[in-house]
Amino acid sequence: MDRVERTFLMIKPDGVLRGLVGEILRRLEFKGLKIVGLKLIRLDRETAQRHYYEHEGKPYFDPLVKYISSAPSVVLVVEGRSAVTVVRKMIGATDPAEAEPGTIRGDLALHRTSVVYNLVHASDSVESAEKEIALFFKPEEILSYDLPTSSIYRE
Repeated sequence: MDRVERTFLMIKPDGVLRGLVGEILRRLEFKGLKIVGLKLIRLDRETAQRHYYEHEGKPYFDPLVKYISSAPSVVLVVEGRSAVTVVRKMIGATDPAEAEPGTIRGDLALHRTSVVYNLVHASDSVESAEKEIALFFKPEEILSYDLPTSSIYRE
C-alpha cells in the first residue's frame, strides 16, 4: 500500500497572472489529493534564493530568482498517497515544450515559454518536500482533516 505523503507545490507568477490557480487546484482535488496548506504570497529575494539554492551558480539562477519574486505566487501543501510522485506526474516535464498533453504544463503552459516560466514547481522527493514546506509554512498553518470519501479508500 502506498503511504500518505505531503508534498509542496508552488503556482508560479505566470500561473497566478494568467488566472490558472483555480484550474490547477481543481486538477489536484479531482485526483483525490487534499490541500492541507494554502497561501498567496510574494517571495522576497532572500526566500527565492533559499528556495532555489541548488541552482545557484547556473546561468538561469538570477533570472529565476528575479522572476519568482516579481509577482504573487500560490504555495500549497498537498497530501495523499504517494503525493510526491503523483503531483510530479501531474505537472509534467520541466520544459513545457516536452510536457505531455494531460499534464498541467502540457495543457496550460505556453509552448514557447522556458523552463523558468513553466507555471508550477513541485518537490522532487519527500526530503525536498519537507524542506520546502518548512520554508513557506509554520506547522500550525498545515491542517489535518478527513475527506468525506476517505473511508472508501481505507484498507
